[in-house]
Amino acid sequence: MSRSLRILQIVPSISRVYGGPSQMVLGFAPALAAQGAEVTLLTTDANGDVGQAPLAVPLNCAIDQEGYQIRYFRCAPFRRYKFSVGLLTWLARHAHEFDIAHIHALFSPVSSAAATIARVQKLPYVLRPLGTLDPADLQKKRQLKRLYGMAIERPNLAAAAALHFTSDQEAKVSDRFGVVTRDWVMPLGVKAAMPIGAVAIAALRQQLGISSDCPLILFMSRIDPKKGLDLLLPALEQLQREGHAFQLVLAGENPQDASYEHQIHAQVQASPLADCTTLTGFVSGDTKTALLQAADLFVLPSYYENFGIAVAEAMVAGAPVVISDQVHIWPAIAESQSGWVASCTIAAFTDALRQALLQPAERRQRGANAQAYATQHYSWEAIARQMMAAYAEIL
Repeated sequence: MSRSLRILQIVPSISRVYGGPSQMVLGFAPALAAQGAEVTLLTTDANGDVGQAPLAVPLNCAIDQEGYQIRYFRCAPFRRYKFSVGLLTWLARHAHEFDIAHIHALFSPVSSAAATIARVQKLPYVLRPLGTLDPADLQKKRQLKRLYGMAIERPNLAAAAALHFTSDQEAKVSDRFGVVTRDWVMPLGVKAAMPIGAVAIAALRQQLGISSDCPLILFMSRIDPKKGLDLLLPALEQLQREGHAFQLVLAGENPQDASYEHQIHAQVQASPLADCTTLTGFVSGDTKTALLQAADLFVLPSYYENFGIAVAEAMVAGAPVVISDQVHIWPAIAESQSGWVASCTIAAFTDALRQALLQPAERRQRGANAQAYATQHYSWEAIARQMMAAYAEIL
C-alpha cells in the first residue's frame, strides 16, 4: 500500500474511572501514528456510571493529539451503558474512508454496534475483548451475557479479521461462543519515565514517614473487590505479627463504587496496619512516577486480570512484583524472575510476601530483571511495529 494506513480505534470511553485497559489507546494511538499510520480515535464523553459529570471535552469535532486525531461524542441515550448514537452515525457515514478498525471491548453496546456497522460495510476489524470472554467474567449476569453473546457478539466474532488478546493466558481461557477465530497475542505497552534519582526518592520517603531501611510495599490500582485486597490485608497483618517491618502505600480510588473504597479505608484504619499504611487516593503524574520508582515491592493479588497494566508499569520502573496467578502475565513474571507469583489464597500470598521481605538482595535483582524485561517487551514502539505488520497481513 503506497499511502499511509488509515486506522480507526474505537473504545467506549477513555476516562480514568474505567481503568488502564481502556486508557491504553492513549498510548497505542500515538505509537501507531509514529509508525506512519493515520489514526482516528472514536470515543464518548462517558465518565462513570453513578452520577459523575461527563468529560469536559469538545464534541463532534476532530481534535489533534500526538500525531493522531480524537473525536468525542455525546454519550446518549443510555449513558450508563456508554452508548452513543452520534458516534455510530459518524461511523456509518465515514467507515469507507478507513482501511481497518480496532474495536476495544465486547459486551459494550457501542462497541458491539460499531463491529456490526464495520461488518455490514465490509471494513476489516479487530476486536480486543478486554477480558470479557473469560469464563469467570461471563458468569456475571450469566443468562443475559449468554443471550447477548450468542445473538450479537457471536456474529461479530465470526466476522472479525482477528481477536487481540494481551496475554497467552487470556487467549487460552477465552470462550468464543463456538466460533473459530484468528488470534493475536500482543501485550499492552507502557512508557518508561525518567529516573527521579536517589535524592527525590529519599525526599518522598521522608514525606511519607518511611525510613530508608523500611521496605515500601505499593498497591496502585483501582480499589475493587476483584483486586484481592481481602488477600493482601490479612497477609500483611500476619507478617506484621511475625515482626516484619514494612510500610504499605495504598494508592487508588473507585468512583464507580465509593462504598467499597470507604469500606477498605475503614478496615485499614481499624486494623493493626493503620500505623504502617498510607492511603493516598488516586495518584498520577510525578507522584505516581515517584511511588513506582521508590517501591521495594509492587503487589497485585487480583482474582482476575486479563493483562495487568499496573504490573507492567511497576516493572518498567524497576520494582519487583508480587502477584497472583490470576494476573494473566504471571508466566512472564515467573520466567523472567521479575518477582513472585502466588495462588489466590491468604496463606500463599503471605508466603510470597514473606520470601520477598526476607531477601533484600533478591528483591533488587528481581527488580532489575523486571525493568529489563518490561523495557524489551512492553514498549509501545515495539508493539506498534508488530501491530502494523499484523494489520498489513490482513489487508
